[in-house]
Amino acid sequence: MKWTMHEPSSPTLILVRYVLPAVVVVGGILAVIISPSLTSLEGAAGIVGAGLSIWLLNVLYRMGVKGDHERDAEQDARAFFDAHGYWPDEPAGKRRARRGEPA
Repeated sequence: MKWTMHEPSSPTLILVRYVLPAVVVVGGILAVIISPSLTSLEGAAGIVGAGLSIWLLNVLYRMGVKGDHERDAEQDARAFFDAHGYWPDEPAGKRRARRGEPA
């Protein structure tokens, strides 16, 4: 199965990827709105930073996983090449020419 960034996501995954960071950021903004002081502004900046950090960690994790899947696909293509002498997505005309057969 080929992996894409558009696979269906479970509700828990959506909660962790998008809802949790958004709730933390909104919580930081609400902290300033409820108590507008310098101290609450500093606390809110930390809370908003934590929410953005959660979001960024999710993005970086997905980028890392995508790289793993791309490496696996490349490894599969190389194994196919070793077994058959041509790449899986190579046009038929080039396949014969590469193997020394007339086109």
